Amino acid sequence: MPLPRSALVCLNTTPYYHCIGRCVRRAFLCGNDIVTGKSFEHRRDWIVERLALLAKAFALDVCAYAIMNNHYHLVLKVNIQCAAAWSDHEVLDHWCQIFDGPLLVQRYRTGESLGAAELARVTEFIDTYRTRLADLSWFMRCLNEPIARMANAEDNCTGRFWEGRFKSQALLDEKALLCCMAYVDLNPIRASISNTPEESDYTSIQQRIVESNALAKTTQSIENLKATIPELLSLTGRLDSPQHLPFFHSDYLELVDWSGRAIHPGKRGKINDNVPSILARLSIEPNQLLRYLNRKERGFVNVVGSTRSIQKAALNLGLKFLKGISAAKRLFPQSH
Repeated sequence: MPLPRSALVCLNTTPYYHCIGRCVRRAFLCGNDIVTGKSFEHRRDWIVERLALLAKAFALDVCAYAIMNNHYHLVLKVNIQCAAAWSDHEVLDHWCQIFDGPLLVQRYRTGESLGAAELARVTEFIDTYRTRLADLSWFMRCLNEPIARMANAEDNCTGRFWEGRFKSQALLDEKALLCCMAYVDLNPIRASISNTPEESDYTSIQQRIVESNALAKTTQSIENLKATIPELLSLTGRLDSPQHLPFFHSDYLELVDWSGRAIHPGKRGKINDNVPSILARLSIEPNQLLRYLNRKERGFVNVVGSTRSIQKAALNLGLKFLKGISAAKRLFPQSH
């Protein structure tokens, strides 16, 4: 039986989550419909631009993303400490980037004098908004609902656009985070849409490559780029900062490049001496990683992580068991 969302999202266990949104039946999120000949490629921009807005408004950070024809992948980090540190005015500023807010909130933001009861009500709104702005389900709701309305209006139809509520996997440790980010970034290559990471449009790996090249040229180009795409957590290898991921940029690019060459259609993907060193440091088995990236490893369902991480997560969630122990032993053999 599927676990409820409350049993899947536990910030005491991990702030990192892999989220998937998929269209219902033959609905096109993006791509070209071979039956009608109609192109939906412009919808990729809808998603990326909306993602950029939400990443600025919410206390959630984007680690990786890939926009495919009928679904999308996100790796998100919930930064609850960031939301807690915002002032009351900052909470309202962030919320009003997405919603207008009730009239009482609008009056408060303009500096209008309010009575004690009105101020108490505004405080209630602020507390509610602060919680929502650090909530994974609210983030996904604010992403999916506008896209569905725009797509239905364009298709001149009504009804469900998304297959259901978004699916999510908890990423319990840095090993799981690394593998899942690479899995997301390699989606176009695995689907035979692109040949290399730098050619993989509407992915975070392409964005990281473009940003690193642009940074070498001009800072202004980076600012222009970030106006329409989500700001990604930096790959600096730092463990002491919530604004950075615990992998170095060069290590991650090397891993994605190596994995992309190994799983590309028509190539046998044999392991050679050039296995990225980060796999050895994190005790990730290369052959099993390729199985995971090719979706041949189906052992993980609601969580991804080492055996120890999965057992700890089950304990934190008050569960006797979480599926994934056997897969963890295969993918992370030295991390029991």
